[in-house]
Amino acid sequence: METLIKKIVSLCKRRGFIFPGSEIYGGLANTWDYGPIGVELKNNIKKEWWKTFVNNREDIVGLDSSILLNPKVWVASGHINNFYDFLIDCKTCKERFRVDKLIEEELIKRNIIDITIFGASIEKMKQILSENHIKCPKCESEEFTEPRQFNLMFKTHQGVTENTSTVVYLRPETAQGIFLNFKNIINTTRKKLPMGIGQIGKSFRNEITPGNFTFRTREFEQIEMEYFCSPEDSGHFYKYWRQFCMDWLLSLGIKKDNLRFREHTKEELSHYSAETADIEYNFSFGWGELWGIANRGCFDLTQHQQHSGEDMCYNDLENNKKYIPHVIEPALGVDRLTLVILLDAYTEEEVNGETRVVLKFNRKLSPIEVAVLPLSKKDELAAKARNVFDIIKNKFVADFDVCWQ
Repeated sequence: METLIKKIVSLCKRRGFIFPGSEIYGGLANTWDYGPIGVELKNNIKKEWWKTFVNNREDIVGLDSSILLNPKVWVASGHINNFYDFLIDCKTCKERFRVDKLIEEELIKRNIIDITIFGASIEKMKQILSENHIKCPKCESEEFTEPRQFNLMFKTHQGVTENTSTVVYLRPETAQGIFLNFKNIINTTRKKLPMGIGQIGKSFRNEITPGNFTFRTREFEQIEMEYFCSPEDSGHFYKYWRQFCMDWLLSLGIKKDNLRFREHTKEELSHYSAETADIEYNFSFGWGELWGIANRGCFDLTQHQQHSGEDMCYNDLENNKKYIPHVIEPALGVDRLTLVILLDAYTEEEVNGETRVVLKFNRKLSPIEVAVLPLSKKDELAAKARNVFDIIKNKFVADFDVCWQ
């Protein structure tokens, strides 16, 4: 049976939602272009998030920071030394894999639930590979190269020469631009804590094993918000934003049964995180992360204070104290959420013995709000329908199409 994800890929190409990137040149692996209908859907998702998380709240403001940042930023954030995956190559067919994903997918196939790879060292993952006789999915060989680190940041050069002094990186997350501008925003808006900074923008990660349509891509758009608060309030706001994000997803019409929370275990928590939860969606290929909500502590601002020499403390005049704020971060991929909206809206209906596909979007997200569809091409009817379209097109996202047998 054709999987739902394959049906969605076909539908998106056929109906103008999402096209393969660079298609007339044979494509470029894992790149996608949003067509006339897809870009409206994606923009509606972003607008709905911005309205709920920024415009409708007094405690959150917006930001649009640059993609290219001083390379020192990525040293301070830990991305230069720690933002990597381990990869291995099959010695027989030369296929390349991310070690943890190769193991995870095989354990899921075998329904093995008593082995966890979250937070496992590379030595532990090598042991799991060997003891479970995990094979190459392509050629079934068990002979792999030694695992090696692979940094996920895209590297480029700024300026007319290419040497080590001109290296810059395409940002792997939008969050660092928020941290860099924390003091600017506090000073210019005169906001008091707790307060948040929201941002929507492109990020880039040189993923080893992208796939499942737009679920994991190398170029993607992120929605991130950093909520700054006092250390003693971080636990409260972590719980608050955890539920707030879930409620917002449900308000978009996503089926409740397809969503769940998954708290990270101590082994898989980032070293700076006190607590993290994923909101997962039940994709056709299994449960996968949709939205991560993390209590990042004061790690990021502390790192930038130490590396830049700038004071990142907040002066709490009301309570007569000074501290580096703690941060709660809900981070969401726009492309992944758009995929979820498509999957959840997909419906097959039987009409007169034939199957038709209907996308049942929440009205807030629908790419087309009003359609004017004259049933005849006759000039008199078509002209009147065109007049109706001209009246409403400035108030709604509208479409005009002449239908005939």
